[in-house]
Amino acid sequence: MSNEPFIIVGLGNPGPKYENTRHNLGFLTLDHLAEENGIAVSRIKFKSLTGAGSIAGHKVVLVKPQTYMNLSGEAVREAVSFYKIPPEHLIVIYDDLDIPTGSIRIRRFGSAGTHNGMRSVVQQLGTDRFPRIRVGIGSGRKEELISFVTGGFRKDEVPLLRQAVETASRAAECIVTDGVDLAMNRYNTKKKEKKKREHAPGEKDE
Repeated sequence: MSNEPFIIVGLGNPGPKYENTRHNLGFLTLDHLAEENGIAVSRIKFKSLTGAGSIAGHKVVLVKPQTYMNLSGEAVREAVSFYKIPPEHLIVIYDDLDIPTGSIRIRRFGSAGTHNGMRSVVQQLGTDRFPRIRVGIGSGRKEELISFVTGGFRKDEVPLLRQAVETASRAAECIVTDGVDLAMNRYNTKKKEKKKREHAPGEKDE
């Protein structure tokens, strides 16, 4: 087992104004993960609220950048530099407009896409070779994207997103304990949906 901790980052915006908004699903997932594992995320360090603890015996550091979304990379870079972890020990959790509301997508690495927080992280680290967990929020019309992502949840979205937060939290735990490949196989919504579509008409799921 590696001695380096896993750094798990939830992206969001600080302050009550943004607390329960689509763009803060990274924060909400990290809060759930912290609660499930008895970790207090209350120490101010790396321009973030942080908390150290363990998940199934593996050391973890939970990080909620307080820089506002577009500068998230500054906080992540400071944490990664301090702990001198390899990229595969960084997990970033964030909302994603490009996948359906409540869906989960885990990737081993990849581009930042259209997410400004992830763009900042990739730019500051100089690499995109780290795992990430994306929580789907669907999409609003392009001219209303800012108000959409910083807006509150519709009543019909609440159960979907609550389940997504719990699933994303379990996925982060799985990456830490069993690796990103198993987490992808177990929790990627897309993979499950694809498997269902591959059945012949009238064929039942096993």
